[in-house]
Amino acid sequence: MFEIAEYIGTIAFAISGFFVAARARLDLLGALIATFLTALGGGIMRDVTVDKIPFTFSHNYPALIVLGVFMLLIIFKFHRRDSIENKPLFMLSDSIGLVSFSISGALIALESQFNLTGVLAMTFITAVGGGIVRDVIINEVPFVLKTGFYGTIALLIGFVLYILNAYDLVSFINITILFVASLSLRIVAYYKKWAIPLK
Repeated sequence: MFEIAEYIGTIAFAISGFFVAARARLDLLGALIATFLTALGGGIMRDVTVDKIPFTFSHNYPALIVLGVFMLLIIFKFHRRDSIENKPLFMLSDSIGLVSFSISGALIALESQFNLTGVLAMTFITAVGGGIVRDVIINEVPFVLKTGFYGTIALLIGFVLYILNAYDLVSFINITILFVASLSLRIVAYYKKWAIPLK
């Protein structure tokens, strides 16, 4: 289940990272770096935190997936398309990446027997770590700090998986339900412009 979530998240975040790079008008190398950071950065931070060899460094598939997605987007000239045309695909791919990496981060934390605080932290780092590094490098305020229901989704996923694990209810079916529910919540929150206001 972890590898499924990892691969889905890698593909989805590679697409969203590419769109961010295109919007920032980066050159080819800059776009490649931004795509790799978005897709793989959070997972590397997660694995280093739990004292494991990063999945990306011990398996060739993640890098090959990112490179393949990057080349396909270049070939089909997605970087030249109007930003409005890219927006729905960016939102969907970024949301899928968010949910997938939140699940993989939480599963690794539970496997490492972290407490609730550790699970929440690991879920958050895995889901948004790469995006934060990317945004800092291109001199933008990190996306997660501007969108109220983005990081919140990651924390909710971590909390739900912690509870499910406490009652031995972590299964493929329950994780699939959590994935669909979380993705739906993120999409609704995006279009309804839900946010947690600072007052």
